[in-house]
Formats: sequence, C-alpha cells, structure tokens
Amino acid sequence: MLEVKELTQNDAVDILSWKYEAPYDYYNAILTPDAMIALLGPTYHAVKDTENKLVGFFCTGKAARTEAGYSVGAYGEDCIDIGIGLRPDLTGKGFGSVFFHFVLKYVRENQANQPVRLTVACFNKRAIHLYEKFGFVKEQPIQDEVELITMKKE
Repeated sequence: MLEVKELTQNDAVDILSWKYEAPYDYYNAILTPDAMIALLGPTYHAVKDTENKLVGFFCTGKAARTEAGYSVGAYGEDCIDIGIGLRPDLTGKGFGSVFFHFVLKYVRENQANQPVRLTVACFNKRAIHLYEKFGFVKEQPIQDEVELITMKKE
C-alpha cells in the first residue's frame, strides 16, 4: 500500500543522496541548496509505504520538463507532465510497475483530464518498456546531455 505525502526536508536530503548504478547514474543528483528548494516546491510529492518509509517521489508540470525540450518544441501541447524517481534499491525488481501505476492513478484523479506526458532518457530501456506497458507512445526526441524522448498517453 502506497500513499502520497508532503515531501519533507529529510525526504529531500534522502532523494538527493540516492545513488544509482551505471548507466542510471545519469539520474544521480547533487545535494545543493537549489536542489533542496526545488524538491520542496509544491509540484513534488513523496510516495511512502505503510510504515511511512520513502519509496519514491514524483513531480508534475514544469519540474518534469527539461530545458532542452523547450528548444525543440517538445512541450507545446497542453499535457500533464510527470517525472518520477524510485529509490535505487527498489529498481530492477518489478516494483516499478506498482509504483508507476500508483503515481499515474493519483495524477489522473487529482489533475485536469488531459494527456499525460513524460520525458525519459533513451538509454533507459527499462523505463521505456514500463511506460509502453501503460500505453505511453514515443513522441519527440530531445538532444541534451544524453538523448531523451517524450512519451505521451492520451
């Protein structure tokens, strides 16, 4: 059982300390004051289990987009943009599907009835496969530090 909770300062420190194995280390963050401020903003949410343990987070809106995506017009259509992060020790074990289903359901129930879009690194085949299982379709390629792609679900 998962719950959406307000993301606390301790949660933000935990998230910014997460370390993923290569090649997913692209998602490793650096604990900085600016990163803390961003995570504690109103568009970030913690996802916790029944023991109140942080299992992941998600964000919506501009926080889920990349600067490079704007330059290629990837965000022109009115969609709910989402970004997710799963605790590193839970990745690659089949929990991503449960986690993503929960986040997607929550977003659909609490946001306007619009298509949902996400931006993912092209090398992240695990995530792309997961998103395709949920009906997301690849859309706009974006060249950034790594090659990215937007995916959308009507």
